[in-house]
Amino acid sequence: MAKPKSPVLPIVALPRDLVLLPGSTLRIPLQSRPDIANLLASIYSRATTPKPENAVTIGCVPLCSPQLSRDGKKLIEDGKGSRNDAQYSEDPAQASPKDLFGYGTTGKVSGVQGRRQGELSLVVEGVSRFKLGKVIQEKPFLEAEIIYHEDEVDVANLAIQQLFADLKQSARELLALVRLSSLFPRSSALPLSPILARRFELYIARKDIEDAGVLADFMSNVADCTNDEKLQILSALSVKDRLEKAIEVLQRQISSVQGNSRIMTIQTQTPPAAQGGLDMDTLRKLQQSALLRRGGQSGPAGMSGLPGFPGAGQGDEEPNEVAELKKRLEEAGLSPEADKVAQRELQRLSKMNPAQAEYQVCRNYLENLAEIPWSKMTEDNLNTETLSRARKQLDDDHYGLEKIKKRLLEYLAVLKLKQAVNTDLEAQIKRLTEGAKAVDEKDLNPKSIPSTDSSESRAASDAELQLMKKKRMVDKSPILLLVGPPGTGKTSLATSVATALGRKFHRISLGGVRDEAEIRGHRRTYVAAMPGLIVNGLKKVGVANPVFLLDEIDKLGMSNFHGDPSAAMLEVLDPEQNHTFTDHYVNIPIDLSKVLFIATANSLDTIPPPLLDRMETIQLSGYTTLEKRHIATRHLLPKQITTNGLTADRVQLTDEVLDKIITSYTRESGVRNLEREIGAVCRFKAVEYSDAKDTSHLEKYNPSVSLDDLENILGIERFDEEIAETTSRPGVVTGLVAYSTGGQGSILFIEVADMPGTGRVQLTGKLGDVLKESVEVALTWVKAHAFELGLTHDESEDIMAKRSVHVHCPSGAIPKDGPSAGLAHTIALISLFSGKAVPPTIAMTGEVSLRGKVTPVGGIKEKLIGALRAGVKMVLLPQANRKDVKDLPDEVKEGLEIVHVQHIWEAMRHVWPDTHWPGERAWTGFESRL
Repeated sequence: MAKPKSPVLPIVALPRDLVLLPGSTLRIPLQSRPDIANLLASIYSRATTPKPENAVTIGCVPLCSPQLSRDGKKLIEDGKGSRNDAQYSEDPAQASPKDLFGYGTTGKVSGVQGRRQGELSLVVEGVSRFKLGKVIQEKPFLEAEIIYHEDEVDVANLAIQQLFADLKQSARELLALVRLSSLFPRSSALPLSPILARRFELYIARKDIEDAGVLADFMSNVADCTNDEKLQILSALSVKDRLEKAIEVLQRQISSVQGNSRIMTIQTQTPPAAQGGLDMDTLRKLQQSALLRRGGQSGPAGMSGLPGFPGAGQGDEEPNEVAELKKRLEEAGLSPEADKVAQRELQRLSKMNPAQAEYQVCRNYLENLAEIPWSKMTEDNLNTETLSRARKQLDDDHYGLEKIKKRLLEYLAVLKLKQAVNTDLEAQIKRLTEGAKAVDEKDLNPKSIPSTDSSESRAASDAELQLMKKKRMVDKSPILLLVGPPGTGKTSLATSVATALGRKFHRISLGGVRDEAEIRGHRRTYVAAMPGLIVNGLKKVGVANPVFLLDEIDKLGMSNFHGDPSAAMLEVLDPEQNHTFTDHYVNIPIDLSKVLFIATANSLDTIPPPLLDRMETIQLSGYTTLEKRHIATRHLLPKQITTNGLTADRVQLTDEVLDKIITSYTRESGVRNLEREIGAVCRFKAVEYSDAKDTSHLEKYNPSVSLDDLENILGIERFDEEIAETTSRPGVVTGLVAYSTGGQGSILFIEVADMPGTGRVQLTGKLGDVLKESVEVALTWVKAHAFELGLTHDESEDIMAKRSVHVHCPSGAIPKDGPSAGLAHTIALISLFSGKAVPPTIAMTGEVSLRGKVTPVGGIKEKLIGALRAGVKMVLLPQANRKDVKDLPDEVKEGLEIVHVQHIWEAMRHVWPDTHWPGERAWTGFESRL
């Protein structure tokens, strides 16, 4: 009995001859179905998440049949005749309420399948039947009230018990015939494999009488039903009626299979003792003949005269699986070793029973061999415009990154030159081969007598031919490793390389890979064995020379009980070994030398040294403020404007606003957070524009964003910028830090104060061990040269005998360490003891030795950009860092006075140019010897 409920459900009209029954899965073609597109768009637009947690439920209603009423009754029986002349829509997208059948099935949308636009189908799983009520909406999609139906089985009813037993018996008879008829290529039985038939038997055996309606629906799906029969089963709310209809369909199917001409012929030729069925000897012969026929061989003696067997005069047999597989392997262009293995496996497959488990394993292996691109390659776009086109492609997609761009252009240039050389060699080899062939034809001419000269010329041409083949250049693609902070464009850079080359691109994420078999594949002896990530990638792209991106290689798992994935990558990334890479599943050498591998990592610390040695490392430093401004202007801002439905004239951000977002809201090495903040600004302006448009006050809308608007849009500033001081006092020096929060450079104030004491040195500001050592070295040098600096009156006097020193670096919550503040500490101590203040617009970096020599440090680019941003005018750098200044942006070179020093005395000369020190003459003499 149906429970009277009237919920509203979106309705999809099924195409003609398609009926969805509970427990079955249906694919509804999406071509020319705007109603389904509108329905899905409406459902997902109301969802709170991109992927709704609950499956989408729709109602699937078939179209009416000309021979049936909307209730499933035959019109002829009702005395109304057929509706062949009735005018109703054949297009389900244009179906009206009068065209819909009176019953339907609720279905859960599993997804959309198909590769191309015209092949897309909506996959729906049938759940329960319902009766169609009042249609309350027709456009843009159908919506109607429905009345759910739940099956209620009277277990004690003897009629239902008998019908249920008959249904099970009929189902077993049909499946038994299916198994037998699978021996015959043209049997009219269902297209079920023996393994699938066995699963159906188990499914039927597990069903109890409470599931009588479910089993009737299931067998109606399995059996060969007409569209009208399925409509009648769908409209049969009574379980008894449904069982009777399902048994009727199954009995007709059984009769059809039993009446097949081939089976009947074999039965009539069986001896009288076996008229009730096939005896074991005949069945064994049939099985043997069927297996031989699958392999393309002839049947056993005495069987060739039977219909359906080789030798019976039937030349229109459908191609068997082995023949199709053999054809695919021939078209795959296998290597000689792979072809040998494939032929051996094909012979095994042709002699194997399809019901054996090993049959599917062997077939899957051969299909994998056929899908691997052994010789198919993408033709590189190498011509006169290759380098200029690639340079433009890289410059358009990425700002900066000059080193990696230079390396990739070098690779393209080498590839282009190799191709030119190989083309010339191929022409010479072809010419020599044709010449040798002409000599051979002359010697084979009966009228000509072979001479000693011709033999010598043939030997010389053969030697020259072998030499030419050896000169042919082999293309070994480099293994590049891009190392840098997150968000610096490492992953997108590989995509640009593939586009510039015109090659296929595939990304392999190595983060979290803990099993060696994921790289090398599983052995075929294991259950559910499959190739590794590398071979699967080759199968997906379909060519032997793609661009592979090995993303997050520094997060690859280390040695564990599953093996060592990082060690498995050694053969993949070794240019001397990867031309014979062996996957455990394929177990045949595969050439990976033509694959351009580009790996990415955030850090080199977790990459094993042997693996790191196989790759060419290219460092990508974090973007500076200037570079971020260019990236935001050229890429991020236009992208976010388009993403948020705006145009360029509706959002305007000045350089000052962008700099404020970069320095005060998004301190990071990359640009991901910067893009998020720019997106927040664009969304804020989108709301303002929508409000102004809705209220017809567009003239009040202001597209520009000012500095004062940022706090209202993005909140209070998250980071404070260190600004150079305007006043100076002894003991305070401006140092430089390469990486503050998020990889940005900035200035760092070093404060030194003295007090009465006994020579104790106190350090605060969360200084690291290296920084503490820098303070000790600086203090030692000042104490050793106190007399030369004019700080004491006697060379033996200890300047720290009656005082203590406190060294402090502000921002004590931030850890500070690194060998870059020795010079600043020394100048700060000299300033404190001499009472001479250091100008606040002078910043310095560099380490010092006990001899007073200024040694080089790292992070020059970040430090100088941070100094320019903080208002510094002059920067003191070590002499050895002169080479690092060449890569600086022009804005930094023009905005800072950069002075290189190699000793503390020279640094003091630039800090206090008007001051003369007692020991300066000694330094002048020492300077000449440097």
